[in-house]
Amino acid sequence: MGWWRLFGAAFAGILFFHGFCASEKALNYTFMHNATSAPSISYYDYIIVGGGTAGCPLAATLSQNYSVLLLERGGSPYGNPNISNLAAFGAALSDLSPTSPSQRFISEDGVINARARVLGGASCLNAGFYSRAAPYYVRQVGWDGRLVNESYQWVERVVAFEPPMRQWQSAVRDGLVEVGVLPNNGFTYDHMYGTKVGGTIFDEDGHRHTAADLLEYANPSALTVLLHAPVHKILFRTKGVSRPRAHGVVFRDSSGAKHKAYLKNGTKSEIIVSSGALGSPQLLMLSGVGPADQLKAHNITLVLDQPWVGRGMSDNPMNAIFIPSPVPVEVSLIQVVGITHFGSYIEAASGANFAGGSTSPRDYGMLSPKIGQLSTVPPKERTPEALAKAVELMDSLDQAAFRGGFILEKIMGPSSTGHLELRTRNPNDNPSVTFNYFQDPQDLQRCVQGISIIEQIIESNAFSTFRFDNLPVPTLLNMTAGSPINLLPKHANTSTSLEQFCKDTVMTIWHYHGGCQVGRVVDDDHKVLGVDALRVIDGSTFNFSPGTNPQATVMMLGRYMGIRILSERLAGDDDSK
Repeated sequence: MGWWRLFGAAFAGILFFHGFCASEKALNYTFMHNATSAPSISYYDYIIVGGGTAGCPLAATLSQNYSVLLLERGGSPYGNPNISNLAAFGAALSDLSPTSPSQRFISEDGVINARARVLGGASCLNAGFYSRAAPYYVRQVGWDGRLVNESYQWVERVVAFEPPMRQWQSAVRDGLVEVGVLPNNGFTYDHMYGTKVGGTIFDEDGHRHTAADLLEYANPSALTVLLHAPVHKILFRTKGVSRPRAHGVVFRDSSGAKHKAYLKNGTKSEIIVSSGALGSPQLLMLSGVGPADQLKAHNITLVLDQPWVGRGMSDNPMNAIFIPSPVPVEVSLIQVVGITHFGSYIEAASGANFAGGSTSPRDYGMLSPKIGQLSTVPPKERTPEALAKAVELMDSLDQAAFRGGFILEKIMGPSSTGHLELRTRNPNDNPSVTFNYFQDPQDLQRCVQGISIIEQIIESNAFSTFRFDNLPVPTLLNMTAGSPINLLPKHANTSTSLEQFCKDTVMTIWHYHGGCQVGRVVDDDHKVLGVDALRVIDGSTFNFSPGTNPQATVMMLGRYMGIRILSERLAGDDDSK
């Protein structure tokens, strides 16, 4: 097998190596239970739907003063070796069972994607990179800068760390500086132009710390967390009120039994949806808040005709170039970022062995034909016979095929937007989502400029140790384009057109957002427009993705809005005395 085929196959194994690990520490939260133990009816001051990146810090904060129910459709990230052990990350990715921490979906664009189904949300599944939003982003959305900083610090005390910088990541950093992505800002959580080392949610022992760890801040006597508790519907009171008022939710446990949770009496109690960019607009629609024609098509009783629910869906397109290395490289996650003035972010990851670790020698980690994101077998052709043949092919690969890394670029924004629609009335089913990657010419131009920077880094003096002289950049581009990274049609010799390369090799890095945007579906306080006692607090409210990587800001937002809600309510209680 020639270099081209060898590394083309290995590219799939390396590209999405980063992710899918959880803290090894098995926290024994006294307030965390399986939903099967829940009463059929219960009452709380706040009900939060979705124990993800925003829901966990929000629940921890509100529990300081009020009773809180946090409903999570997935399980716990703790104590599962398939998630918690870095060496076993391939097993977690290959897990397509109903209790897997990730739920695969394929957008209508043909890009394979994943959504979280676990306490801690996408912070259990991502590359671990921790970086704050830019100050201008904070000003643009109208947040209180001082409270934002305090909220970031609250998060960082538990989940953020400085990564160890070794040879390969250092070469990428120095290459960025050499080609002019200046200045070198060293290690910082802050968003600033130039090259920097960002934070990570992996500690020095390589253990992931997720948003679920922020529940350490909770008041255990006031918080109830229920796992495997998908919410099917928000209940609204429509009689005797001037407009619909949320007052409860219906959820089911793993046995299928139905439960209802209601808000305690009082005008200040609220339901807060934090189910993510797919889950939050999906739940609003299932509950009767959304585009009237779409709800009618699914026989859903209309509570409020809100045409903007599910609109403004965006996913920051990611494109990468795999670089096989003539020398061994360290296993590294996303640690360095180049923040350009033209709106592209340059990052990298590497690895010495992507074969899934000694615990599953025939799983091949990210390259496993069973995973889907970058499988050598298209999803529709994934028969047991085809999988066996693919695994046999993997066995024949030289180990050199698993040595190297990739440099990726992703764009800010993006400007291109799409939409989400219901497929079924089952909240456990994926909705249909279209992101319209590169529909806006500005997005495509930013990708082209980003790929050009990557080409320069590969050819820089700083990176020379980690490239083969006989593999020029055009060969690397064609090698990458030939890999099974999405379901889009391929074009020959994409190295002659970077625009075509960007379109053909587009992938996700899981930064999708929108569907319940501020100013359209919710107001500046994240209250759903047109109804009472209902908010949405998560990435579905974003018009643009914050910073280079959104997880820091989503966790911050949970804390930030929790403090805002407490302050408003406590001030109101004082005024009524």
